[in-house]
Amino acid sequence: MEDQQGRIETEPGANGGGEQDARRRRLAAWRASERTLCRMPGEFSMGERLTALAADARTVYDTTEMPDFYGDGVVAELERRTADALGFPAAAFFPTGTMAQQAALRAWAGRTGNATVALHPLAHPEVHERRAFTTVSGLRTVHPTDAPRLPTAQEVRDFEEPFGTLMLELPLREPGFVLPTWQELTDVVEAARERDAVVHFDGARLWDCVVHFDRPLEEIARLADSVYVSYYKSLGGLSGAALVGPESLVEETRTWRHRYGGQLFQQYPAALSALVGLDRELPKLPSYVAHARVVAEGLADGFTKAGVPWFRINPEVPHTHQFQVWLPYEADALDDAGLGQAEETGVALFRRWFPAPAGGPPGVAYTEVTVTEPGLQWSAEDVRDAVAEFVRRLS
Repeated sequence: MEDQQGRIETEPGANGGGEQDARRRRLAAWRASERTLCRMPGEFSMGERLTALAADARTVYDTTEMPDFYGDGVVAELERRTADALGFPAAAFFPTGTMAQQAALRAWAGRTGNATVALHPLAHPEVHERRAFTTVSGLRTVHPTDAPRLPTAQEVRDFEEPFGTLMLELPLREPGFVLPTWQELTDVVEAARERDAVVHFDGARLWDCVVHFDRPLEEIARLADSVYVSYYKSLGGLSGAALVGPESLVEETRTWRHRYGGQLFQQYPAALSALVGLDRELPKLPSYVAHARVVAEGLADGFTKAGVPWFRINPEVPHTHQFQVWLPYEADALDDAGLGQAEETGVALFRRWFPAPAGGPPGVAYTEVTVTEPGLQWSAEDVRDAVAEFVRRLS
């Protein structure tokens, strides 16, 4: 799993009994914690999730209707509501975002006559999808910048190679869920179009961007020619994604979805959970973003008062309800401190910690902090107190 939930709960390739035992211990501690900044899907049993879905689904759709068959019924209704929310004429449901974006970019390559996609080297397809763009879809990727941010308009204009599509991940997760300013975003979109390229948003977490841009979701999405969104990142769905865009493009991506093996017989549990997310979680996201800034400030004050020699909150003022925390300790020591705090005090301040990526400084680790509804109960003082206990355990 490549998303926030997966990064916290699993380690790719770690399938041994020891790691599985450690994972179960972590999940048990997080589940039992009375205070936490968020609750992740992996903390709930199948029975708990099914019970909740059965209760919630009745509020968003008539569950006396028959299940979907190959994309009709509740799936078609989800597509309609998603297209409306993002201001596009059409949407197609996909089982994964990996498939949705390959279908979209392959379709754009045929229309532009150029199979080259310009994107960031830290974008999701380059880091987490095992080179699927090139291996499966025959696309070629280039990088207008490798700075820990999205490319600027000038970098797009000056890039030495032609490309058919500019893909922008909003927010760019790996450097800290970072976003450009609204003016920077509109400028880079204009620069791409000056080069006769189309613009596609990797908007897995586009839902989170309205506070930073101070624009309605529809206005943000409509800057692009097509947009992918996730239903389980931020919205808490079981799985699934959507591709929105012009009707003719979306119809073509349905053909590619079938070819890629994504024309599933029935998908109503995922579709219902996505509708619940659109109805319940989407309106709450601005409050999560606003409170993430309170939490970030409390963390910074707490580390300063605890005498931590160096730390970084990245971004200093979070752009979304997720951000990074960097500390000058080994990841294992930080994991132990956080787990001990959760088990012994019932306060889960941090989840998993990870060493700096290859080429980064040794002895430095980072974690990703997510603030959702449970986190709204934390004051800045609560955060500072939790930091003091966490740092005490490191000492």
